[in-house]
Amino acid sequence: MVDCSHDSQLERARMVREQLEARGICDPAVLRAMGRVPREHFVEEAMSPRAYGDHPLPIGHGQTIPQPFMVAYVAQLLRLSGRERVLDVGAGSGYQAAVLADLVPDGAVYAVERIPQLAALAARRLLELGYSVEVCCGDGSLGWAEYAPFDAIVVDAAVPRVPEELLAQLADGGRLVVPVGDQSRQRLLLIERRGDQFDIRPDIECVYVDLVGRYGWDEGLGERPFPMV
Repeated sequence: MVDCSHDSQLERARMVREQLEARGICDPAVLRAMGRVPREHFVEEAMSPRAYGDHPLPIGHGQTIPQPFMVAYVAQLLRLSGRERVLDVGAGSGYQAAVLADLVPDGAVYAVERIPQLAALAARRLLELGYSVEVCCGDGSLGWAEYAPFDAIVVDAAVPRVPEELLAQLADGGRLVVPVGDQSRQRLLLIERRGDQFDIRPDIECVYVDLVGRYGWDEGLGERPFPMV
């Protein structure tokens, strides 16, 4: 992996201490991953001085990189052991995928991004930084059936309802974390598969950018509520 400056390492350590540990993130593996992954490489160059702030940041094409707390919170919900096959939907510039790759050194991470420029950026950055992630450009609401089933699926953008395709690609005992709601506010859902049944647990409220796709939002769709499942 690329060497990172001492200043960046200090900023990451402060982020972990003040934004994550102070707000209840306690999974040691998640804290280590968040302290290692160089977030400044996944934002626009002009935004790099703000890379470790407690807020989302624009990455171009109307998309954002989530705030560090949400990345860590989602990763903690997944309860990863290090050997899982993981799908990252709506990968953006690849930051969440990098954190996931750090968390599953003996597993595999697959990432889907709809916007070609961002998919190419994510693939390039992840490769340069030494993260083993397979990236494709496509409709993330369809998942990635070729590599299913997945032990864990993360959706990095909001959907009006849980995509059936993602449920179908979840392994027995697998976990899906997805923000579901309207385009102004969502609730994070943790969904665990038990055979043909799905245990759905509503979690915290959140605000994500839209996931555009067949089972997401249409381009330019006005705000309107949908059932969560």
